[in-house]
Amino acid sequence: MKTIVVAVDFSNATPGVLDMGRNLAKAFGAKLHLLHVVEPEPSYTAYGFTPDEFPALHAYQEEARRRAATKLDELLGTVKSELPEAVSQVAEGSPLHALLDYVAESKADFVVLGSHGHGVIASLLLGSVAEGMVRKATVPTLIVPAQKE
Repeated sequence: MKTIVVAVDFSNATPGVLDMGRNLAKAFGAKLHLLHVVEPEPSYTAYGFTPDEFPALHAYQEEARRRAATKLDELLGTVKSELPEAVSQVAEGSPLHALLDYVAESKADFVVLGSHGHGVIASLLLGSVAEGMVRKATVPTLIVPAQKE
């Protein structure tokens, strides 16, 4: 195992996911990649509009990217002393597809991500990145349950 991607969403699942990824990277001497995916800005083209016609939403999206990068840098700082080659990346898009794309781009050998345990109905309505990774991943994937609040 040379490259481990740890997908974080800054939820209560993040501490467990980060700890597991850190421990695996140390045990295998692997490079750790922290990834956070920001949902894409809504498309207005179906209605004949552009994002420039909705500056507040565009500003919100920019702020979401900035905050995600700041939080991800903070998480990266917590592992750098033990894993100096660790890197972080903020991606944009559908979380599942962005994660799958990043795994392919980084030539990852292993993925660690969290599960919120919302239940069957929520998964059907909202989708589940963890469930999607189990079905579509091309590399071994470890699902870490979220900590109880």
